Amino acid sequence: MATEGETKTPDEASAPARPRRRLRAIAFHSILILFNLMLFEAFLRVADFRDLRVTPEEIRLPYDHDRELGWFPVPGKVTATGIRINSIGLRDIELAPSAGKPTIMFVGDSFVYGAGVQTDERFTEKLRAQLPDARIVNAGVAAYGTDQEFLMLRRLWPKIEPNVVVLIVCVDNDHDDNSTNSRHGHTLKPYLANVGGKWEFQGQPVPRSHTWYYYNNWFANHSAIVRLAIEAFKYLRYPAIDVPDPTNQLVAMMRDFAEARGAKFLVGLQKADPDLEPFLTAQKIPYIRFEGAPIIPGDNHWNPEGHTMVAERLKAFLADNGVPGAADKR
Repeated sequence: MATEGETKTPDEASAPARPRRRLRAIAFHSILILFNLMLFEAFLRVADFRDLRVTPEEIRLPYDHDRELGWFPVPGKVTATGIRINSIGLRDIELAPSAGKPTIMFVGDSFVYGAGVQTDERFTEKLRAQLPDARIVNAGVAAYGTDQEFLMLRRLWPKIEPNVVVLIVCVDNDHDDNSTNSRHGHTLKPYLANVGGKWEFQGQPVPRSHTWYYYNNWFANHSAIVRLAIEAFKYLRYPAIDVPDPTNQLVAMMRDFAEARGAKFLVGLQKADPDLEPFLTAQKIPYIRFEGAPIIPGDNHWNPEGHTMVAERLKAFLADNGVPGAADKR
């Protein structure tokens, strides 16, 4: 250190300026990082990658995360488009006591749920009007696989106690749905796997999906970068798993579960299924196909006329299989 009358060295003279230079450097790099983040955020928004989109609530399915099933409709929910979910989580009327009527429960995905049509245009509503001596229950949940449908059937059985269970199989995608733990942009779900010669459900409890955070976290809702980080974390922490197609086993498990409780089990196929039909025939499980049912333009779901055709075929199918409440309407 220089004494009085001595000249300071250059290093000593610049010492007080060092903290200021560090602060300026930190500020410069912070601004640079922020600027690049803003550019990246703008790029992600313009690119509009499907898995990073925030779907407006008015057109989202009225679902929430479910630790057992992956997702499930919110009981009592009413959407902006008029879709109503009843008190047990189904897009259906409130379940009334059977009053001695046989209960026919239809289980399936968006074809049963009625994607793209109004509630009163679905085949279950048409059957309800045509079969007044039966209690019709619509237990369709859009985007479900047969694995989730079986788990839902087990959950809802005590509340419905059906006499007949009709599984509607979406041939287009149910086999794929059943063969993985990841669907619809890496939304996680349970899946059935053969572990050491024993069939077991895996992937439970099901982690929350990336989209759950999009709608329940402010930062994820407002930042595409945060959504990208969540998406990347989900893929790394919970990688996609593929298993041999267990659809035949799932159908057998659903049949066994229903028949063990005194119910009849039937199957409806969206169209011909060369993988499942030989199994249904060998197992003597009655089934019917709905090929030719009109669909919504640009979509593969049945339009109102398609639901009318499906209802007519189902009414005859139920009658041919001796279902009470339908046999006398043949």
